[in-house]
Amino acid sequence: MNEGITKVILDNPFITESGFIFKHPEAAYKTWGKLNKEKNNVILICHALTGHAAADEWFPGIFGKGNVCDPEKNFIICINVPGSPYGSVGPWSVNPETGKPYLNDFPSLTVRDMVRFQQLVLDRLGIKGIELVLGGSLGGMQALEFSIMDPRIQSAVLMAMGKAHSAWAIGISHAQRAAIKNDPKWNGGNYNRNDGPDGGLAAARMMAMITYRTPKNYESRFGRNEQENKKDLFQVESYLNYQGKKLAERFDAHSYILLTEAMDTHDVSRERKPFEEVLKQVKIPVNVIGVDSDHLYPVYEQKELAKLLSNGEYSEVQSPYGHDAFLIEFKQLTKIIQTFTEKQHSYTLT
Repeated sequence: MNEGITKVILDNPFITESGFIFKHPEAAYKTWGKLNKEKNNVILICHALTGHAAADEWFPGIFGKGNVCDPEKNFIICINVPGSPYGSVGPWSVNPETGKPYLNDFPSLTVRDMVRFQQLVLDRLGIKGIELVLGGSLGGMQALEFSIMDPRIQSAVLMAMGKAHSAWAIGISHAQRAAIKNDPKWNGGNYNRNDGPDGGLAAARMMAMITYRTPKNYESRFGRNEQENKKDLFQVESYLNYQGKKLAERFDAHSYILLTEAMDTHDVSRERKPFEEVLKQVKIPVNVIGVDSDHLYPVYEQKELAKLLSNGEYSEVQSPYGHDAFLIEFKQLTKIIQTFTEKQHSYTLT
């Protein structure tokens, strides 16, 4: 995931909603294609919770000639959000005042903080216009806030999220954070990643993987089958153990807590006007995509969001994979997004 990643130190300070100031934060991002002279042929991809700037690795189905993200036509950029462990300023960045990693001293973040941080990178590159911003889950929350906060955005595709984080989603995230914090290895939050995978983070990931899929998908894939040569272990248990260990080896517990808490702040009406007024002020065309089997962010959330937006429309992906479908069903997504963007292009021409 480090291939092609650009890392820079930002000249301008990054100030969080809580008032914390990073004077010269580091930022990591990846780009594809070239900026045109007007610097307005941009597609901005916002990544999800455990994603990173190398969007072509986790979103490969929308890249390529003639596809949604075509480097021959557009300048495509994905910026690593602050708080994550993949290059932008985060808990393991060195606090210049102490000479040690921030760890639990890293400030709380909001989805709007993530947008403002990315705006610093976009400003640094001199970007004047963004044809399309898109993202799913946490990425969709960022894309929605970009639509509200950044006048450069010309259209948006929001996947698998809603106007605010629901009590259901907050509760699930809270349980995952409790698994991390109750791991003896956590020890107040200043654990050493070099000691090996974090068991609490692995447990949190197991919980998440259950919400990302569906009962039907798990039943058809695993049933009550036992793992080969391990008759005391069901296949579904082995699968979750693997997924938990895999994330714990590549991600960070501090980041997981920070970013899930940031997702809980998602509420476009927070310290603004009511939902209806805020979203009616978004005049750009927005396609809100739901997944028929998503239990984490059910389709009624996307349908509601599409109705509240001035120029919103709703599309639906049919899939047995639940919330994860926005990272799997690329054929359907490509058709939906291309139809949407082509329609916007035809309106522009007329």
